Amino acid sequence: MNTKNNPKRLCLLRLSALGDVTHVLPVINAIRTAWPDCKITWIIGEFEKNLFDELPDVEFISFNKKAGLAGYRQLFFTLRQRQFDVLLHMQLSLRANLIAMMVRAPRKIGFDRSRSKEGHSLVVNERIENVAGQHVLEAFLSFLKPLGLQSQAINYCMPVSTSAVDSLSKLIPGKDPYVVISPASSHALRNWSVEGYAVVADHLIRVHKLRVVLSGGKSELERSLGIAIERQMKEKPLNLIGKDTLGQMVAMLDQTLFLVSPDSGPAHIANALGTPVLGLYAATDCQRSGPYHSRHWCVDAYAKAAQQFLDKQASELKWGKKIELPGVMSLIEIDEVINRTDQMVAELSPGRE
Repeated sequence: MNTKNNPKRLCLLRLSALGDVTHVLPVINAIRTAWPDCKITWIIGEFEKNLFDELPDVEFISFNKKAGLAGYRQLFFTLRQRQFDVLLHMQLSLRANLIAMMVRAPRKIGFDRSRSKEGHSLVVNERIENVAGQHVLEAFLSFLKPLGLQSQAINYCMPVSTSAVDSLSKLIPGKDPYVVISPASSHALRNWSVEGYAVVADHLIRVHKLRVVLSGGKSELERSLGIAIERQMKEKPLNLIGKDTLGQMVAMLDQTLFLVSPDSGPAHIANALGTPVLGLYAATDCQRSGPYHSRHWCVDAYAKAAQQFLDKQASELKWGKKIELPGVMSLIEIDEVINRTDQMVAELSPGRE
């Protein structure tokens, strides 16, 4: 068997986060297309795995990072019974590198040396190419080349739970179109202002006669942000922050006219579903980590942030440099976001201009 060209058992390692794991889907679909008989196993975070409960023909091995040494021990005993032809090691963290050591495979393909950190180079024996200016998704797709494959088309096939769609209809009754605002990133310094979200939401309701749904997780930060936005608004949104499940959020993002969000997991989930995203970027580079198919819709103040906060041109910064500093996201102007919503409504829902 020529495992380089036709592996029979392939292991993917990407634990987190919610946005990044969606970038693995086009890789899986390219492998499925080329080698329909290849058995695919994905080592993934326990929480992130919930996104893919209905993804067919993939064996999931979930890892609970909160379980400490017990979690590693359990994973070790699970993996020592498996033999793979290839490991695609698609994460740089120390936690992932420790797990990669447990995977039995003659070929362990990882990132190039320039991106490697926390012992990544010690646990791989092949590397993808170092390509300047890659989006995160493009870097993931680079893992196909050492397999002798290429992705002819970016195909996500993001699963949406039928039961989640049914239960969502109770949270968001009626057929009138709506726009989802997911205001919180996992990093607070990537979040836009309460005032900005409130003004934009009021504009969508008042001018375009659209419903606005606030969406987010159950953390105190997200709940507080949602309450603050709702209090500052003159119109009435539907605040579902902390009230929906992960599956319902996916169904919601599948149904919304478009999503308004900073650099966050929901932005990439929406992108994987084919839903347009108005991304709000200044602390991170939209061209590297923005919603891949909606980067033209994003309001991007990253270059302005580089000049004002680092006294450099964006082109002078190391690719992927984050500018997570207080005040950076305030560079995104409310009028610019409103203008972008007008453009999106005109294109996506003609007659509501």
